[in-house]
Amino acid sequence: MTARRASDVFVECLEAEGVEYVFGIPGEETLDLNDSLDRSSINFVPVRHEQAGAYMADVCGRLTGRAGVCLGTLGPGATNLVTGVADAFLDRAPLVALTGQADLERMHKESHQYIDVVSVLRPVTKWNARVGDPAIIPEAVRKAFKVAESEKPGPTHLELPEDVMSADLDARPLPRRDPARSEPPESDLSAAADIIRSARHPIVLAGNGVVRNGAAPALRAFARATGIPVAETFMGKGLLDCHDPMTLGAVGLQAGDYEMAGFDSADVVVAVGYDLVEHAPRMWNPSADKAIVCIDTLPAEVDSHFSPAIELVGYLNVILERLVVHCSDMSANRGGSSRLRDVVLRRFEQAADDASFPMQPPRVLFEIRQALGPRDVLVSDVGLHKLWIGRMFPAHEPNTVLIANGLAGMGFAVPAAIATKLVQPERRVVAVSGDGGFLMNCQELETATRLRTPFVNVIWEDCQFGSIAWKQQARFGRNFGTDFTNPDFVTLAESFGMPAWRCDSPGELAARLDVAINLDVPSLIVVPIDYSIDVAIADELGEGTVQT
Repeated sequence: MTARRASDVFVECLEAEGVEYVFGIPGEETLDLNDSLDRSSINFVPVRHEQAGAYMADVCGRLTGRAGVCLGTLGPGATNLVTGVADAFLDRAPLVALTGQADLERMHKESHQYIDVVSVLRPVTKWNARVGDPAIIPEAVRKAFKVAESEKPGPTHLELPEDVMSADLDARPLPRRDPARSEPPESDLSAAADIIRSARHPIVLAGNGVVRNGAAPALRAFARATGIPVAETFMGKGLLDCHDPMTLGAVGLQAGDYEMAGFDSADVVVAVGYDLVEHAPRMWNPSADKAIVCIDTLPAEVDSHFSPAIELVGYLNVILERLVVHCSDMSANRGGSSRLRDVVLRRFEQAADDASFPMQPPRVLFEIRQALGPRDVLVSDVGLHKLWIGRMFPAHEPNTVLIANGLAGMGFAVPAAIATKLVQPERRVVAVSGDGGFLMNCQELETATRLRTPFVNVIWEDCQFGSIAWKQQARFGRNFGTDFTNPDFVTLAESFGMPAWRCDSPGELAARLDVAINLDVPSLIVVPIDYSIDVAIADELGEGTVQT
């Protein structure tokens, strides 16, 4: 073999991993790497802020199960990646972050733009390393992808010193291998089935793990076969169709959700793909007295309110299919309560006739739901609108409501929508942002326009950080430090070359959506919003929000 630049070998390793996109911003210290990318089959997507590039890689990982890749240079380029990488860490999205770095000979002393990036990113990655020798590139890349994609998935990071990447290297990529999975022994399956069959009021709590493992069909079959109803976390929305009689709705906005869904009377909770980061188990098991059957890809996290009677670890769909066989003689007794689902759906359907203006959240969500098909995608930013979406937006399929949940970082929606259209171009996409979060990554409108990723930005405008104002009002009777002014969002969007509209009446939104969603370019709609209606629906569901 003829020696080549190490950066060429590095990019060949990315190609061997099936990488299609690298999102990022080039820098001086990544000159060789970017040149190698330019000569490869990989699409390098320049973004306008590294945080947005990390969010794009995050969503690529969520939707494909293969690690998305983002790139920043040293110093500020690397630190700008941190929020998006941390989002992938807490929401279990496979991601590989690449950062440039100064030459090795500069790292022992004070040096321009040099900081210890490996240490900065270590707390928000599953594994990271500096590539200090070109010879380790094939191993380092293979490990980065293997660790990122193994359960529970998450981000990894490789630091690439400039002199290492420009060195000569005679090497080839290592072959890709899918991560290994285990299956629980038959004795554990039988023991779990005994607990489930003997339950008087069993209930299933299904979360993010079911989505990322593609186990929704198996979960639906398990619910039908056993008669056990299913409550979903916000990230689990769509695991059961919102109109399926076996669904209890999405829980997690407030403590009263669990009582309304029947958790108070449940004696057995079958937790399937439930990550504790989604919502603390003390909210649904406050007395730590419920028998828990934990079905997951890794052993359960230790928590005093989540102490499983038995753990079934392995492929979720295989475990659920085998449990159906074990529970085939189960009686028709079922737990759960449809009260939460019924109240939320009733409020949602009533919104069709709401003539209020500025518009109230249920009416906006109703119009968006009408505009989207069952497999189309709603991307939610973070703010008070996210609580409304998590609480009320009906989902028919998994991965059709994308929410930044674990870290809950604002500015997620626009870059996430771009990535969604790149990897799922056949699906129509609406990105919902508050006017606070939208301006945190609005520069990516240029990226969307350049790439011609046709999604609809819907901005809920109230000139306020709404979720914080809501909580301040609840605690102090007033809000402070939450108000701001906005630019003319329509003019701003048009300056990026996008069609844009402002709604001046509730009837306009449906017409605007109908036009925008059928365009072949990105677009923007501004909706003046009235948050005076309580997202908790407190008069029927009780006070006490527990999640933002």
